[in-house]
Amino acid sequence: MGARWSGATWLWALAALTLLRLAAAWWLPPAPDEAYYWVWGRALSLSYYDHPPMVALWTALGSALAGDTALGLRLLGPLGVAAASLLLADAGERLFPGRQAGPWAAALLNATLLFGAGAVLMTPDTPLLVFWCAALWALARLQASQDGRWWLAFGLLAGLGLLSKYTTVLLGGGVVLWLLLEPGARRWLADWRLWAGGALALLVFSPVILWNAQHDWVSFAKQGGRAGATATGSALRYLGELVGGQAGLATPIIFLLCAAGTVAACRLWWRRGEGAAAAGLLAAITVPTALLFLWQATGSRVQGNWPAILYPTACLAAAGCLGARWARWRRPGVALGLGLTLLVLVQAAFAPLPLPRRSDPTLARLGGWAEFAATLEAERAARGAAFIAAEEYGLASELALHLPPATRVVALGDRWDLFDLAAPPPGGTGLLVRSERRGGPPLWPGAVEEGGVTRARHGIEAERYRLHRVVVPADAAAPPLVLLPARR
Repeated sequence: MGARWSGATWLWALAALTLLRLAAAWWLPPAPDEAYYWVWGRALSLSYYDHPPMVALWTALGSALAGDTALGLRLLGPLGVAAASLLLADAGERLFPGRQAGPWAAALLNATLLFGAGAVLMTPDTPLLVFWCAALWALARLQASQDGRWWLAFGLLAGLGLLSKYTTVLLGGGVVLWLLLEPGARRWLADWRLWAGGALALLVFSPVILWNAQHDWVSFAKQGGRAGATATGSALRYLGELVGGQAGLATPIIFLLCAAGTVAACRLWWRRGEGAAAAGLLAAITVPTALLFLWQATGSRVQGNWPAILYPTACLAAAGCLGARWARWRRPGVALGLGLTLLVLVQAAFAPLPLPRRSDPTLARLGGWAEFAATLEAERAARGAAFIAAEEYGLASELALHLPPATRVVALGDRWDLFDLAAPPPGGTGLLVRSERRGGPPLWPGAVEEGGVTRARHGIEAERYRLHRVVVPADAAAPPLVLLPARR
């Protein structure tokens, strides 16, 4: 089955990779979405407009341990991914004993850019993938032991996955398909522990249901509306972006191994060979979800991070179902993936290549926030403004995280109606910061343009902004305005 791991080798490699991720989490400035989730952590709720609350809980706990810093809001990410890697490795060993499928599956997954570099950032996908891997581990334990009590563990972990991101429902759908199609698994349909596990998942998820019921089901409507949405581009374009993007984010060799492993799992399940039930479980979870994303791409763009949930099962299939002809590509795949991950992190941290914004996504998302906030603070003080405001939720959150605690940030927009945050007092004068990319007039009534500033990293422009003088209106019909929490 190709190159073999020693138990100590891969554990030391995982420890080293975790330390690298923690160092990157400490050094890299937070991206706008991460700063937004930090605001969630300072305004905890049963759920939110964009996603369920798990990312807010992780951000709040990490910040409580390590402060309102980049490392604080990301702390649980690298640690959770390390734990998920251990659980995935154990799952592989139980599903395909004697093949070293577990360590290789964990290595392949960690070498993808989605999991390797993505684990440094705190987004809803981070806890989602952690609980997804943990739920797969419970399923592997169930399949290996035939002990129905593992359905309760699976239900709990799947419920925590649902608290992370709604796409966890696809994991449950895959398991139901496996129960219906796998002859040896149908007996579980008559076992009360299966149904108790499902009830437990629903109970864990119930706070999100309650929040949506109290807010006109706004979050369910937003996320559910993405399924089957159509856009103006061609199907070939969106399909090409999906496949090409995944080949890049998974890294090319690992992408091919995952695709070949999934096909091999389907063939093994069909032919009822050794390990057919385990292969069928992986195929039932992976294939329908992959087909769903392909279908979505026939009408609109699929975001690059959405298919990340495919890779835990696909890596298990690549490690457990492929023969020696494919297994020889594991080591080059892991080496290439880890090398690309290191290059991405080095570019994000130190920008040794002076790439423009269109060629360097790390510049657009991470570049120059601390210096930009210092420039805005100087502009605010020079103009005698009482606060700084922003229309974009990510920009407003970045400013709240980077500006001095005494300088309050006002955010405006409809989404802030759903937060329990105080409004600024009427009559105060502030400075509205607005990206030049935004078309149309400012949302703030009566805004008067007064110059502009630029955000840059090492002299390379990341984005330009216009400044506007604004006054807090007393009119209740004005756009919702809230005071964002200040850095502690």
